Amino acid sequence: MMVSNRGSVLRLLVWQWKAVLSFVLGGAAAVLFWSFPQMHWLIMPMPPLAVVGAALGIFVSFRTNSAYARWWEGRKLWGRMINVSRHFCSQVIHYLPGGVGEDKRRIVHRHVAYVHALRCLLRLQDPLQDADFLRTVPDDPEGYRGQSNITHALLHRQLAELVAMDAAGELSEFRMQSLDRSLEEMLAVQGGCERIKKTPMPRGYGFIAERLILAYGLLFPLALVSELGWLVVPINVLVCLSFTLISEAGRVLEDPFTMFWNGLPLHNMAVTIERNLGERLGDEDLVAIPGVDENGILM
Repeated sequence: MMVSNRGSVLRLLVWQWKAVLSFVLGGAAAVLFWSFPQMHWLIMPMPPLAVVGAALGIFVSFRTNSAYARWWEGRKLWGRMINVSRHFCSQVIHYLPGGVGEDKRRIVHRHVAYVHALRCLLRLQDPLQDADFLRTVPDDPEGYRGQSNITHALLHRQLAELVAMDAAGELSEFRMQSLDRSLEEMLAVQGGCERIKKTPMPRGYGFIAERLILAYGLLFPLALVSELGWLVVPINVLVCLSFTLISEAGRVLEDPFTMFWNGLPLHNMAVTIERNLGERLGDEDLVAIPGVDENGILM
């Protein structure tokens, strides 16, 4: 996630160089057409294009707003994960009998491994190749190899251990129900993240927007060339690139869990959970929470 704006107009133009080139060529073609009287029949009136431009702006903005809603929902889900993780840790420490012993550490560390595994799966990475997951999982990592959903397997093992403690009389019925609700909340958060990840926005949104912007970039200068001459080229780039950037903003926000610069800082949030829970356990060797890199990106 970009948390500081260190970009430049030049980098923006380089990023969208194909669109800029098409808009420049569209404006230059309009000027060339205007220079030949026999081609003046191509010149278009401005009112229809003004209406199309307004409709196009609404269309691409709708797509971007829908994409941002997905991105923000992903952030809210991970906010819930942070809260339920802290609560679950406190429950384990205070609900289970005795001090902070091996059993409590194993359950809390397994939860930290669960958070790291969820981060990896949402970013299409292998948890069994992730250093943070391997560092925190208290069980044999190979026991999770071949699982279609490692995160569910981790929660399944958590519940099995808690049920065994309940059967042994170490947990009251109320406390067991409370712990069960925390695990249920984790599954709800995981399900919400998987729904966003596995349900892409309809491709028609992007395809139609891209084609309409390209067509507008070819027609718009034909309505202004008689008044602006060669100035129609930069004006066309400015107007049509604005539509393109609004559309691109929506495209890069469709998947909030990507490794692209716009993605949510899942690693930062997962390590934050790990450190918060480690402090509650009284661990001395606490992991450092990653910060913003030299490019102003927090991942």
